[in-house]
Amino acid sequence: MGGDPMRIEIVDVGPRDGLQNEDKTLSPEVRAGLCDRLAAAGVPRVEAASFVNPKLVPQMAGAEEVMAGIERRPGTSYAGLVLNEKGYERAIQAGVDEVRYAFPVTETFAERNQNTTVADATALAARIVERARLDGVRVSITLSAAFGCPFEGRVKPEVVLDLAKRVGEAKPDEIVLADTIGVGVPKGVRELVTGILNSGVTVGCHFHDTRNTGIANAIAAVEAGATVLDASVGGSGGCPFAPQATGNIATEDLVYLLHGMGHETGIELDALIECAQWLAEQLGKELPGQVHKAGNFEPVPG
Repeated sequence: MGGDPMRIEIVDVGPRDGLQNEDKTLSPEVRAGLCDRLAAAGVPRVEAASFVNPKLVPQMAGAEEVMAGIERRPGTSYAGLVLNEKGYERAIQAGVDEVRYAFPVTETFAERNQNTTVADATALAARIVERARLDGVRVSITLSAAFGCPFEGRVKPEVVLDLAKRVGEAKPDEIVLADTIGVGVPKGVRELVTGILNSGVTVGCHFHDTRNTGIANAIAAVEAGATVLDASVGGSGGCPFAPQATGNIATEDLVYLLHGMGHETGIELDALIECAQWLAEQLGKELPGQVHKAGNFEPVPG
């Protein structure tokens, strides 16, 4: 696909990944309000909640209340993250439009994060895709720590490509490559995106900016043919089970860059900037994103 302008689908994971590692826990009402603000800015897909054990991730308690509090906006898909079948069932009952099932590609991280094995998690991916088809909801599978693991180090590309091939046989709507601890670089991103696209599956990417490579990786992913990118408004985020994992790439930074390169997202950047500023106020801290602090700027015509 090269560098030709195209439509890039943005999934804002701020209400979930953006908040799950914050010191301040926001109420379900405020988190629903964040989803509403993102939808009003034109974000096509919002990861609204995480259906996980609230004892393990207290910031995500009240997922059902978040979903119930959202003012559904036509054209916006509201997703729930799930880690097991119980989470899947909760998400469906709460009325999500989309289920996003994630599992780590390494054994140590799979055990620590989800108390499972990679083989069992892969088998569960197929079951969740099958159930989602029967329930009529969109389903995406995220391969976490696809570029490196906080416990096992570098992950070989062939390991990820083999897992992606097996997951792809279940025919999910997309496979998302997650750089959970922010160790990836563009060369590795291109290799994985190209390899998975060759098997005929839509590829998404999820980058954390731990080592300041997130935006570069996102552009490399787009140039390699990925059409879906996760990002978090304001650049908040992190994984409670991944030491030193910092925030996701900021949605407003990514949108500014994509628009400047001629890509379409359907998102109104000024409204998104206001949303990032609002979230910073709610959390009582400065967020790492840059564009919501510097402001918009008319890009030079290509």
